Amino acid sequence: MANYNTVVIGGGAAGICAAIAAARKGETVVICEKTAQLGKKILASGNGRCNLLNEDFNEFYFNPAARSLVKSVLSQYDKLKILTFFQELGLETTSKEGRIFPVTNQAESVLHVLEMELKRLSVGVEYNFNCNSISSSKNGLLVSSVSGNKIECRKVILTGGGKTYPAFGSDGSAYEIAKQLGHTIIEPVPAVVPLVIKDSLCFLLQGQRIAASARSVIEGQEGEKAGGELLFTKYGLSGTCILDVSESVSLALNREHKTRVYVSIDLVPFWDSAQLKNELERRQKAGWLAEEMLTGLLPLKLAQSLKDVFGKNNLDKAVKSLKDWRFEVSGTRGWNEAEFTSGGVNVNEVKIGTLESKLKLGVYLAGEILDVNGKRGGYNLGWAWASGLAAGQTK
Repeated sequence: MANYNTVVIGGGAAGICAAIAAARKGETVVICEKTAQLGKKILASGNGRCNLLNEDFNEFYFNPAARSLVKSVLSQYDKLKILTFFQELGLETTSKEGRIFPVTNQAESVLHVLEMELKRLSVGVEYNFNCNSISSSKNGLLVSSVSGNKIECRKVILTGGGKTYPAFGSDGSAYEIAKQLGHTIIEPVPAVVPLVIKDSLCFLLQGQRIAASARSVIEGQEGEKAGGELLFTKYGLSGTCILDVSESVSLALNREHKTRVYVSIDLVPFWDSAQLKNELERRQKAGWLAEEMLTGLLPLKLAQSLKDVFGKNNLDKAVKSLKDWRFEVSGTRGWNEAEFTSGGVNVNEVKIGTLESKLKLGVYLAGEILDVNGKRGGYNLGWAWASGLAAGQTK
């Protein structure tokens, strides 16, 4: 039976950083990775470019329940320290609209410098190690796999991820390990995910992209507005503005089981209601036909499909429709299309700063397995790097 100071369960962003931090303290370390490769989700992040951080990196971009914990970790590993960490590994970065990428624009550059450091530090890797339990042993802790392999250690860092992209190994099985230790799991639901909407307009316009803004409307309560690209699909709506409001929708539908869930779309975000009405009045007075009224404001197919809003010459109603087009949301797409997980191990069950379990001495939790999720734009990977380093550095 193998013996190490530290066992890291999960070879993603948090796990790799935890292993590096522990090994730099002179500990013998092994990563137990469920698949045949480290960092699969790193390679897929940012459409293969790896948006590894954000210029404005603080706890307020995370879910409210997690902010105290996030703040305690970022006080140790803030943006500057994370960037310095990568720079010392040889990775140069660049910033675009606040989002930080490797200067190569390749996620494989990020993974490669991390793997080089693991090799330099002689960190072991056990591939295809499907961990199914952490238990106490005579000399500390015992990590066991489904196939019967066992590793003894003093410290375990559980970084098994959430449920997004299960083909990459994070299929939610790490939650079961945490539950065995007594931890509470806040029900995981897909976050930053396309929405399912049963509306013939979506099917008719599938593939159409426009600049728009969106907000959730849940049982009459309006959420925050997000601008960006709107994409019509055969199953509903996607695009950046939809992804940015999807978490509250997903929570309402998948965890809270609410029924009156809508998304409001502003199809003409570049004008306010008064400006839009003035222009529509000008066109109406000039004799424009209903199917022509939105020409030059919206793509032709979309403009023509909305001609019925001018059916009774009620411009106020038309403006209201265009600025607040309501789609009833019947569901979300699944884990293969969600970028992040909302939910996981209750953050109140780990210690502030160190991320050690309050329920099992010597076990630490980092990354997406915890109920910590940030907005799009490098926040979630930033949390993975920071929490991994914080958990790994603790003796």
